[in-house]
Amino acid sequence: MKKANSRPPIKKGVLGRVIKMLFSFYPVLVPLTALCILFSAIVSSSPSLFQQQIIEIIQAYTESGDWQTAAEKIVPLLIVLISLYLLSLISMFTYTQLMAYITQGFLSKMRCAMFDKMQNLPIKYFDTHKHGDIMSIYTNDIDTLRQLVSQTLPTLIQSGAIVLVVMSIMIYFCGWLTLVVLLGVIAMFIVSKKVGGGASKYFVRNQKSLGRVEGYVQETMNGQKVVKVFNHEAECEEEFNKLNEQLFEDGYRANAYANTLGPVIGNIGNILYVLTAMIGGILLVLNAPNFSLSGDPLRISVVIPFLGMTRQFTGNVNSLSQQFNTLVMALAGADRIFTLMDEEPETDDGYVMLVNANIDENGNITESKERTGKWAWKHPHGDGTTTYTALAGDVRMFDVDFSYDGKKQVLTDVSVYAEPGQKVAFVGATGAGKTTITNLINRFYDIADGKIRYDGININKIKKADLRASLGIVLQDTNLFTDTVIGNIRYGKLDATDEECIEAAKLAGADDFITRLPEGYNTMLTNNGANLSQGQRQLIAIARAAVANPPVMILDEATSSIDTRTEAIVSRGMDKLMEGRTVFVIAHRLSTVMNSDVIMVLDHGKIIERGSHEKLIEQKGTYYQLYTGAFELE
Repeated sequence: MKKANSRPPIKKGVLGRVIKMLFSFYPVLVPLTALCILFSAIVSSSPSLFQQQIIEIIQAYTESGDWQTAAEKIVPLLIVLISLYLLSLISMFTYTQLMAYITQGFLSKMRCAMFDKMQNLPIKYFDTHKHGDIMSIYTNDIDTLRQLVSQTLPTLIQSGAIVLVVMSIMIYFCGWLTLVVLLGVIAMFIVSKKVGGGASKYFVRNQKSLGRVEGYVQETMNGQKVVKVFNHEAECEEEFNKLNEQLFEDGYRANAYANTLGPVIGNIGNILYVLTAMIGGILLVLNAPNFSLSGDPLRISVVIPFLGMTRQFTGNVNSLSQQFNTLVMALAGADRIFTLMDEEPETDDGYVMLVNANIDENGNITESKERTGKWAWKHPHGDGTTTYTALAGDVRMFDVDFSYDGKKQVLTDVSVYAEPGQKVAFVGATGAGKTTITNLINRFYDIADGKIRYDGININKIKKADLRASLGIVLQDTNLFTDTVIGNIRYGKLDATDEECIEAAKLAGADDFITRLPEGYNTMLTNNGANLSQGQRQLIAIARAAVANPPVMILDEATSSIDTRTEAIVSRGMDKLMEGRTVFVIAHRLSTVMNSDVIMVLDHGKIIERGSHEKLIEQKGTYYQLYTGAFELE
């Protein structure tokens, strides 16, 4: 059994994937930036070579007192060194500017890629993941990538290059002293692994805890009215405190480990510096062999620059170890980002398309590139032929079974027949499967067994975008976007004119209250239309569906949030809206479904009664008892 406090795993290859994406986005700029960083690193490692030569020149000419000759030999070295530093300065400026551009561009492209992927995810993903946790990926996890690209990777390249170059120079200068430094570095790595491993574990946990906290905050904000109505503030605060305490614990432990690592590694470096000086002095006194690649004996001109290289070497090893925690946290964030991007997209194997059509008096259909106001299904066949079927709105379900999780059956052997222009109503208790039926018609979910046909075509063969374009939906939960009132109505048909949007609002009965808003149709709505009543928001949603002018309408509790007086106004508009259309109505108020052509009563995913209002009343079954108030829908 996995322990609760075990380290959440990070998938292999995450860092490689980040780097690969960097190169794919900027195939020229990324290598150029890396070269600038490497050049700067190499130049910063070279002063010890010049220092060693300058010391030897000074030693050689001290006895003779020929300072002019010494100066003639030293000045060219200084000129070369200054020139290299100037080039390094230019290189550093170039790579810092390039990194700023690459970092922000990379984050922008990643956010676009994430959003594009999110748009292609099935509804099931959003039903099973907290929205606040998803938002945390766009904010916190993306920010860890910013640190990775702008700070961690450049530091790893720069410090890594300095370590390698300085180590090479050390080996060239003196084998004994290099061995002392290597022993110190081994001690540093042992400490880094011990302390850094603990920090990385908690940094990964910290990312996940942060996502849970943000998810809970957003959930509580969305349900703030419910919280206040039921006086649930104390319980919410208690639950938040638990999540926040876990976040504190993970963050504290992660930073406690990380903050310990720097001073420990730094002090090991200080001790190593002292040891190098002592051992170097002893070797000089004993005139010990040098064991260097240069073959020169150990001299003071080697020991002095070697001490500088030791400081530089240990400092960069410390810098590398400090980046380890940032790297782990960034990989944890990148892992969550790639988990989102690797989610299975909504599959669409459809090939039947909805096209503009011309239909002559004989019923012959031809495709049109211009908007004609008439539509047809373009159905290509395997033999190369193509047939066209007029969009009529004939929707039929045959023996449909469905389960959301593959375990609990939600619909069992459901058959529905809706001819063009018919109004079909579903009634039943909450959880009976009414909304599920409309979700299947939209193909928000796919059925487990049975068939659904639209104008005689299996809906699995129809492209989802085209299928949904032919359906108008008014949901129980209204979603309005940050836009003007007319912009929200136009959401149903993006190329609709202002006149069409206003006509749709009049049809829905929304024109009266809209014209009384401060700026009428140009009034800005924010926070899901918080400045409107629930009924007004629902009227705008109905107008949005009306402007799309679809042949099939799905009204899922469309009037549930509207008072009786407003409902009468809306009903008149809805009756006009429903003329000539196939309409599916889900309602708790039986008064809204009495004029339906067919009423279906569902119970635990099965249709137990079907017929007109009069016929069902005559049967004196479940519908009759609902209508007479013998028992409630709930």
